[in-house]
Amino acid sequence: MSAVNDTNFNSAVFLLTGIPGQEDIHLWISIPFCLMYVISIVGNSVILFIIKTNPSLHEPMYIFLSMLAITDLALSISTMPTTLGIFLFNSREISLDACLAQLFFIHLLKCTESSVLLLMAFDRFIAICDPLRYASILTLPRISKMGLIFALRGVAAILPLPFLLQRFRFCRSNILSHCYCINQDVMKLACSDIRVNSIYGLSLSLLTVGLDSVLIFLSYVMILKTVLSITSHVECLRALNTCVSHLCAILLFYTPMTGLSVIHRLGEDSSPLLKILLGYIYMLIPPLMNPIVYSVKSKHLRARIIRAFCGAEGTTYQRLTAQGINILYTDPDACYHSGYWLQTDRTEPEENQSANNPGTEGLQYLADKRLNEG
Repeated sequence: MSAVNDTNFNSAVFLLTGIPGQEDIHLWISIPFCLMYVISIVGNSVILFIIKTNPSLHEPMYIFLSMLAITDLALSISTMPTTLGIFLFNSREISLDACLAQLFFIHLLKCTESSVLLLMAFDRFIAICDPLRYASILTLPRISKMGLIFALRGVAAILPLPFLLQRFRFCRSNILSHCYCINQDVMKLACSDIRVNSIYGLSLSLLTVGLDSVLIFLSYVMILKTVLSITSHVECLRALNTCVSHLCAILLFYTPMTGLSVIHRLGEDSSPLLKILLGYIYMLIPPLMNPIVYSVKSKHLRARIIRAFCGAEGTTYQRLTAQGINILYTDPDACYHSGYWLQTDRTEPEENQSANNPGTEGLQYLADKRLNEG
């Protein structure tokens, strides 16, 4: 098919790019891509299922994690048809309308993911810097309102992009740099003045993802300041350990996004292969790695997943109070300030346990004094 020359926007057809020069082995290359998509979709779906079916996980930290999983799941689904279409069926063509639709959802989901990472940073900030007010600040209605506000922010910010591109005529090469459509890639194919689009795109990045990253950085400055003031080395490490998963998610998200943005805006002479590889990392790695990282680092989530799929009995965490033992199925690292914590290897069904029958096998103290004692 020849390149589109001097056509109206409604008849433009673009060509997506797989891995140039490797067309003969695209079918083999499709195998790891298929595996990555399967792991991403299954992993994020499992996290959503576990959180939804376990009332003990209906806490702010896990609610924010479910938001992240929904975003990653939608992102994988939005890029999967074009990516696998190229490698499995050599289907490179995409109409302008389909390209603009994919572009809208990709940028919306990336903006939303940045917002979710900011909310998760706020969650860690409150949990470490003001733990006694954690439950009163992060209530379910307040979490719902914050999620709705950030979702509306994303829609309002991204919605103009397709309309700004739709007014263009495309008379240059119709070959895109990636196997999916993004604003900065489509914009460069227009034969009109793109200064408005370029300024709006840059402003959009600074006011959404850029602002979120600054606020996340400030949150961790305050967290680090609080953690360094803790005299106990063990408690200091425990507090920092609750942030490891979130820090990994931040690096997985912002590092390839920053690299790809710099290359598209400033790296005109950069290697096309580098741009393509960064594009795959930018789109595939965060949805793939986030469920793995959180499943490995969160003891309680990992125990619930093992219990759901392997039938293994998990670990019950309990709090010792003046009235007796109240069974709390929650992550001790997130709520260690609550009081005396006990760990029980549960040998009886959860519904048969009570304050007087906690299941005594393997009972041991995790702490022998109140951790919130001032």
